[in-house]
Amino acid sequence: MKILIEQAHIVDRNSPHHGQTRDILVEGNRIVAIGSGLAANADKTIRHPGIHVSPGWVDIFAHFCDPGYEYKETLESGAAAAAAGGFTDVFVLPNTKPVVDTKSQVEYIRRAASSLPVNIWPLGAVTRGLEGKDLAEMYDMRNSGAIAFSDGITPVQSAGLLLKGLQYVKAFDGVIIQIPDDKSVGAGGLMNEGVVSTRLGLPGKPMMAEELLVLRDIELLRYTGSKLHFTGISSPLSLEIIRRAKADGLNVSCSVTPHHLFFTDADLVDYDTNLKVYPPLRDGDSARTLLKAVAEGLVDAIASHHFPHEFDSKTVEFEYARPGMSSLETVYAVLRTRLPELTAQQTVDLLSTRPRQIFGLEQPSIAEGQTATLTFFDPAGKTLLEAATTRSRSKNNPFIGRPLQGSVIGTLTAQGLHLNKPGA
Repeated sequence: MKILIEQAHIVDRNSPHHGQTRDILVEGNRIVAIGSGLAANADKTIRHPGIHVSPGWVDIFAHFCDPGYEYKETLESGAAAAAAGGFTDVFVLPNTKPVVDTKSQVEYIRRAASSLPVNIWPLGAVTRGLEGKDLAEMYDMRNSGAIAFSDGITPVQSAGLLLKGLQYVKAFDGVIIQIPDDKSVGAGGLMNEGVVSTRLGLPGKPMMAEELLVLRDIELLRYTGSKLHFTGISSPLSLEIIRRAKADGLNVSCSVTPHHLFFTDADLVDYDTNLKVYPPLRDGDSARTLLKAVAEGLVDAIASHHFPHEFDSKTVEFEYARPGMSSLETVYAVLRTRLPELTAQQTVDLLSTRPRQIFGLEQPSIAEGQTATLTFFDPAGKTLLEAATTRSRSKNNPFIGRPLQGSVIGTLTAQGLHLNKPGA
């Protein structure tokens, strides 16, 4: 199949055509020509005013709930949501039933996802059964296709066990991902501890729970010389600690979620359960510090933290609601809305270049002869997600019905072309 993308603004610092507006001709899964006014008998022509094209985007922390919790999300529905959000690659959490803690579970996900519109990469569990007691079979999982290792939404609490894990993955240049959260601090917290939690009468979770684990884990990293990625960073102090660790030459990286950039704990005054997330939303000053850290480049990536839930897990009293939101389809638009000053290249660095570097994924380039792994987007476009048209099986997305700046046009991978607007 021949696909012609007309008048595309190329955003790829590794491409000889970076910053130029060119036609791109793809045949099969290869870019065969790039130039101006290409004349080709294409099977599909993509025309969209203001279209930008970049190497495919990567989401490093999403829950597809399959196997075991398919009533929340499946590999198929999660992949559809990811493609709609502009992602060509997604790392999926091991918090399934059974847990992804053996090579057979990694192989199951890789096989089941082989024909889906995005490349799905399993995150292998650090500990067996996510119980935090013994290391899982990380070497075997790595050989079977696990992209990195994490206990997902149950971060490793034992310093000694994480130390062993960091030493273990160093042998094959692996990466461990942690949500930094000391679960013994503010164990019953339902939201950020502060003025708003006091006013609402809800038990709070202090930022100290995050900061303690960031401090501890960085010291473990310093001792082992391994690789560590923190995701869901929400504290200004955590960011400063990570800044110092990077200055010391440690192999540490971090990501933030779109919703921590957009919302604050003040948005919980109506007890909206869709805004009950993990880690919790922080105060306005913290959100502004996160935004500044993203703009300055201290933050390496944007991670969706796509945690879909069925109706019954969210339509309950705030205390009993499950934390998390469905978010893959709105990552780019939220980032574009909150940080309009980011250049297209800075956005692509956050969504593609840096995640690929950190986790050792292939860096596709927009050049003749290269594999076509592409994301199409429009910074001047508009996004308005509707419950009836969301691809995720779950509807717990607080951005539904909320106008946002920027839009995703589609993706092109070896599995095919996927457009959000069929008429494009």
